[in-house]
Amino acid sequence: MLRVEHLSVYYGDTAAVRDVSFCPEAGQWWMIVGPNGAGKSTLVKAMCRGIPFTGKAYLNDVEISDHSGENFARKVGVLSQNNGQVYGFTVDEVVSMGRYAWREGYFRPRDREGEEKIRNALEATGLLGMRKRNLLTLSGGEVQRVFLAQVLAQDPQVLVLDEPANHLDFPFQKQFFDMVQAWLAHPGRTVITVMHDLTMARRYGSHALLMNRGQAVASGPVEAVLTRRNLEEVYGMDVYAWIRESLRAWEAE
Repeated sequence: MLRVEHLSVYYGDTAAVRDVSFCPEAGQWWMIVGPNGAGKSTLVKAMCRGIPFTGKAYLNDVEISDHSGENFARKVGVLSQNNGQVYGFTVDEVVSMGRYAWREGYFRPRDREGEEKIRNALEATGLLGMRKRNLLTLSGGEVQRVFLAQVLAQDPQVLVLDEPANHLDFPFQKQFFDMVQAWLAHPGRTVITVMHDLTMARRYGSHALLMNRGQAVASGPVEAVLTRRNLEEVYGMDVYAWIRESLRAWEAE
């Protein structure tokens, strides 16, 4: 679906990403993990045509540069970690923006299937009863659900999420990831997520790409990548012991 081969990103003489390759397939949820500065978000920006890179990236076996912007947007939906303020727009208006690539002409505000896709996205994210609300009246978690609905309304094959739960409390994190998991259950879909939370990555991911200093340390099934040895090599500490020690603080309950 979205395949990367020997991708590198340079800022001047500095390599932010170096020679990274991986190949997500339908039905898989890939977690891109690693410490700060590992190059995770840079990799995602490059493979989604946001910044220049060397190497190859393919969407459905066609180089991403050969796809029109409209065609790429129909197949790849991206939810960034920082969404700009949307002054004065309602939930329905923001979600409707996800159908931009599907419009048949400049003067057509909606495409033929748009209403159904928008409604399905609102329903999937629990926002159907809030579609007339102004975004400025919503909580941070609700706003993030609105932008997820916008991406789902695109009806993409590949869903790319860059630290989507950074500012969400526990109930909203669970709701958010459960929604994505339900979306992924439909045939022909793939999810790629940049994550800091290794526990959430292990819980929801089927596959993982572990990065450090711009390079891929390991990739493949999540249980084979997020091993005690790999994590200690990348983070410079016994991550397994730290997580288990932290969980023991709750055992008294």
